[in-house]
Amino acid sequence: MSRNFHKTWLAVFALVAVGLPVWTRVGSLGWQSRPDIIPNLFPVFGLLAFSLLWLHALSGVFEPWLRRQINFDKFVDSTSLVILISIILHPLLAWANVNFSFKDLFAYGEARAIWLGIFGLLLLLTYDVGKFLKKYKFFSRNWTNILTISTVGFLLTFFHSLSLGSDLQSGFLRKVWIFYGVTAIFATIYTYGYKRRLKGSGNQADHHYADKIEN
Repeated sequence: MSRNFHKTWLAVFALVAVGLPVWTRVGSLGWQSRPDIIPNLFPVFGLLAFSLLWLHALSGVFEPWLRRQINFDKFVDSTSLVILISIILHPLLAWANVNFSFKDLFAYGEARAIWLGIFGLLLLLTYDVGKFLKKYKFFSRNWTNILTISTVGFLLTFFHSLSLGSDLQSGFLRKVWIFYGVTAIFATIYTYGYKRRLKGSGNQADHHYADKIEN
């Protein structure tokens, strides 16, 4: 199959993966009442951010193949910017909806779920902070660890959204969300566990082979 076909298929897949939850939320809104804009809008950014993060998780599994089909780095950079904006706007609008009262944030649901979201946000932001400071040796040397930390943040937001998301408590979208979460967990295990271990084993084999040649 041609590269253009693969690019088209990937674009459609990404649009459906991101557009389905966002459109489900937007389609259920009542926009007639102006004061309802903020409480109706902030969940959209949460759905958008998580859906894009899910694509990132899957892309880690298929990265070698994806790099042959698309400009992978451009995809990551552009979607990372959208994710950053979304993960900032989601809690900011939720906070604005309760007049910036930290105490009233917990009126949205269980305290545990709120804290999962807060910690998840902080861990996710390590990616953007680390990326901005990657020119410094500490951050470049620990880039893989930063990716792991931000991925843990992503998984925390899954449980946060599953507990609090008004659109995710029942119905079709909840099933989709569970599918996203479960596949993201397996993708994370593969990318940061099995794949890294496999790469490490390959490097050890190369060193062993080089030592044999030298001897």
